[in-house]
Amino acid sequence: MARRAFITSAAALTAATALLLTGCGGDDSAPDDIKGADAGSKSPSASAPAPTAPGADRPEITLPSSFRLTFRDWKSDDPTKQAVLDDGREELRSGYAAITANDPESEALAFYHTESGLSQAQQRIRSYTDKDLTVIGDLPVFDPEVTLGTGGNNAVPTYCTDESEASSKDLKTGEVAGNPPGMAPEAFSSLSMTKNKQSVWQTVSARSERGGCQR
Repeated sequence: MARRAFITSAAALTAATALLLTGCGGDDSAPDDIKGADAGSKSPSASAPAPTAPGADRPEITLPSSFRLTFRDWKSDDPTKQAVLDDGREELRSGYAAITANDPESEALAFYHTESGLSQAQQRIRSYTDKDLTVIGDLPVFDPEVTLGTGGNNAVPTYCTDESEASSKDLKTGEVAGNPPGMAPEAFSSLSMTKNKQSVWQTVSARSERGGCQR
C-alpha cells in the first residue's frame, strides 16, 4: 500500500479519507526510461471534460451532478504531454464514475488501465462499493506536470487534489463525512502510464501522499 489507506467500513468515515482514489497499491518507482526526463510545462487555461487525443474510440464517462471534478490548468504546449494529461484526466474520471455508479467492472475503467493497473483500480473502487460508500461534493485537480520516458511510450503525470469541499457518503445511512480534523485536505498523486497500440495512455500503477501541494 502506498501512503494512505482507503476507508474500509462505514465507521471509518470519521477516521480516514475516502477520497484519495490513487492512494493505495501503487508502485513508488517510475519506469527506468523515465528517470532524468524533463518535467512538463503548464499554461493557465481550463481543460475540456472530454479527451482530445486521437486514435481510439474512447468510452463516454458520466459523473453525477452530486460530484464534480474540476481540472485546472490542464494544458501543455507539448502535444505528447497533452495526450498524457488527457488520458490521465479520463483515468481519474473513470475511477470516480465507477464508484458513483457502483460499477468496478466498468468499460471505461478497463479502457484506461493496463491489466495490472485495472486490478489495482478495482481493488480501490471496491473498498467503496463493497461498503455502500460513494463520493459527493467538489474536487479540484490542479498543478499537472508530465515527465516523458526516452522511448516515447512511458510517462509519469503528477497532479494535486484538494478535498476541502468533497466528502464520502454512506448510501445506507446517509452519513456524510469529510477528512478527519487535522488531516491535510491536499494530496499529491503520481501515475505510471504506458501508451498502447491504439495510442491510448493507460495507467500501470498509481500512488498518492498527503501534502506536497501549493495553491
